[in-house]
Amino acid sequence: MTQTHTPKGLLTGITVIDLTRVLAGPYCTMILADLGARVIKVEVPEIGDDSRHIGPFIKEQSAYFMGLNRGKESIALNLKQSKDRAILEGLLEQADVVVENYRPGTMEKLGYGWDSLHERFPHLIYAAASGFGHSGPYMEKPAYDMVVQAMGGIMSVTGQPDNPPTRVGSSVGDITAGLFTAIGVNAALYDRATTGEARKIDVAMLDSQVAILENAIARYTATGDIPGPIGSRHPSIAPFQVYTSANGYVVVAAGNDVLFHRLCDTLELPALKTDPRFLTNNDRVENVTDLTQALEVPLMTQSTEHWIALLEKNGVPTGPINNVAQALSDPQVLARNMVVESNHPIAGTVRMAGNPIKISGIEDPTIRKAAPLLDQDRDAIIKLAKAGKPEKTTP
Repeated sequence: MTQTHTPKGLLTGITVIDLTRVLAGPYCTMILADLGARVIKVEVPEIGDDSRHIGPFIKEQSAYFMGLNRGKESIALNLKQSKDRAILEGLLEQADVVVENYRPGTMEKLGYGWDSLHERFPHLIYAAASGFGHSGPYMEKPAYDMVVQAMGGIMSVTGQPDNPPTRVGSSVGDITAGLFTAIGVNAALYDRATTGEARKIDVAMLDSQVAILENAIARYTATGDIPGPIGSRHPSIAPFQVYTSANGYVVVAAGNDVLFHRLCDTLELPALKTDPRFLTNNDRVENVTDLTQALEVPLMTQSTEHWIALLEKNGVPTGPINNVAQALSDPQVLARNMVVESNHPIAGTVRMAGNPIKISGIEDPTIRKAAPLLDQDRDAIIKLAKAGKPEKTTP
């Protein structure tokens, strides 16, 4: 089958053994692949990654799986069989990084926990993404994105006031863990290149949710008040939210006094600039309901398109509320190559999100190597496994 070449990147020469499935781990290894690493995905025979069976489907191929596993290679191994274990161990001898997202203790039961692997393969960086991490009272609990969104506080500040709890529309529990794991891997590669030491990286989905609470934590520690959902508005900046226009909604983000004054001039509301309720940002936050009502009087007289054009002309940050189709066709998104394609041997042309990391001198192709079929690269991977111990460690 014809595949596009893997673009060279800053991680070219790095080999990653990918023992992950579904989202957090595969998202991490997709980032590493996008950065140029060779990612070898080890899957369960006949079944493969669980996400191969998650819809929607294109010609019986999971679009979900294809969007998270582009640029990788696949081999199916039964790690309870000695022959397949020998293949994996040959790969680990050649590899720079192993990434897994099993529940803590699973790798130890297989004989491939950090202590065992570090002793046998001292050059190998070990990265683990799990629900609750490899320590603490919840260590052995299973977790999905919804669980950690709920436990980590992010759902408590999402949605409209006095409404049922709202899940963030993207799987930020998994994705943030994947991002932090990728960051850890890159830091560990640098450390190994300078010290010769390989490290274990332990990233928890719950920890990752707490890490992105930012303003909510600042407000709680400063005031003692427990933050709750406040819809689209910013808790500490005003005006900074979605407003109603004549035909829908418009985002206005006036993050300082200068921008607020420009907004008032644009909306022909000069009196608001000297209104004691709105003199400073803190004043505007404390009186945000009154401010919203005042701003929406003119905003509701014209269309979203009208206001965006006028606000942009006057230097006030603004934008529309795009749906997914609109976001994927936005000229800025397209100019940044954030919609790419792969030529899958069964599904055909598949569109997916591009790589947001743009690096000078590094190719950012519009056509990416497709996600692999299960066990697609077996021969080439076994050849690597049988190659013997590398003469030197790749930085």
